[in-house]
Amino acid sequence: MKFFIDTANLAQIKEAQDLGVLDGVTTNPSLMAKEGITGEANVLDHYRAICDIVDGDVSAEVISTDFEGMVREGEILAALDEKIVVKIPMIKDGVKALKYFSNKGVKTNCTLIFSAGQALMAAKAGASYVSPFIGRLDDISTDGLGLIESIRLIFDNYAFDTEILAASVRHPMHIIECAQIGADVITGPLSAMEALMKHPLTDIGLATFLADHAKANS
Repeated sequence: MKFFIDTANLAQIKEAQDLGVLDGVTTNPSLMAKEGITGEANVLDHYRAICDIVDGDVSAEVISTDFEGMVREGEILAALDEKIVVKIPMIKDGVKALKYFSNKGVKTNCTLIFSAGQALMAAKAGASYVSPFIGRLDDISTDGLGLIESIRLIFDNYAFDTEILAASVRHPMHIIECAQIGADVITGPLSAMEALMKHPLTDIGLATFLADHAKANS
């Protein structure tokens, strides 16, 4: 399973990259705004900076909601770096844009997926990734992980190449459960990835080893 970090913070992206487990980055306008990145030129420069840090795919989201606008923005984003994946919303014109970019050989990530039907439409249009938002579904007492399972079954039934990118991951158990049910990718905060490395018995064991070493060498 691939690990993407969901942020526009360059320091966090570099820290995740330095861990040696990072496969890519996802961003959105809200994450850009959170870092104080405004204005088209600054946003494009920031995407270039992210691409300079990571080796894998970097999802860059369009703002337009009409076909012509998404194509125009997507072509500008795709021209920045070969790592850029154009992020398209799951709307009617978005599906058209997915097909347009698929025909051009441009990678795409269909975002704001909340149903298996939406994922199927995106895959049919040639999306490289679909992003079901499991955390947001959990927030409204809906089974986000169950959606991943449904999409996995459908994609396997028909051998779609589209990868399932589990988005809105909130905590380490989301990551483990997504791995168990076959998500291709997870994207979430650095804290969720780092939490996978932690266990109280590891801490106790290490403390014991170090204490025994200190006694033996005192």
